[in-house]
Amino acid sequence: MNNMVDAALRASRPEAQAFREAMAEVASAAHIVTTLGPAGRAGLTATAVASVSDAPPTVLVCIEAASRTLAVIEESGIFCVNTLAAADHELATIFSGRGGVTGEARFAAGEWGELITGAPALASALASFDCRVAAVHRVATHRVVIGQVVALGGSGSGPGLVYRHRRFGGV
Repeated sequence: MNNMVDAALRASRPEAQAFREAMAEVASAAHIVTTLGPAGRAGLTATAVASVSDAPPTVLVCIEAASRTLAVIEESGIFCVNTLAAADHELATIFSGRGGVTGEARFAAGEWGELITGAPALASALASFDCRVAAVHRVATHRVVIGQVVALGGSGSGPGLVYRHRRFGGV
């Protein structure tokens, strides 16, 4: 880009708070992303999850760079994306950190198993995508983690849990 266009783009960027307010209007499916490392299980609630490809099956998840769970994912090379049912509202809150529960204690809620990688898979999940890390990309304050899906789980039925206006709700 030329300097004039670049300067115009910088001047037109929205402020961070205005951007967060606008993004609060976007309804997103709620997921718990889990992993297993030498120090045990870790997990977090995520809404920035997407399909990348079906050949081979690939997903992405965006995680804050300072996240303990991200560090374990990068160390272990595995993760599982568990798409939440509307009934899993409490789990979403626990894994978001809002309830003050941290680390292994988060897994006291819910029924957990595993698929191929050993990353925790939620029994009540609508879908579970068991993944091996294919790539990690730094983007601003977050990391985009690309995962090759090696196994699938989940019930595949019932209403899903969404996040909008900084609240969880069923659809």
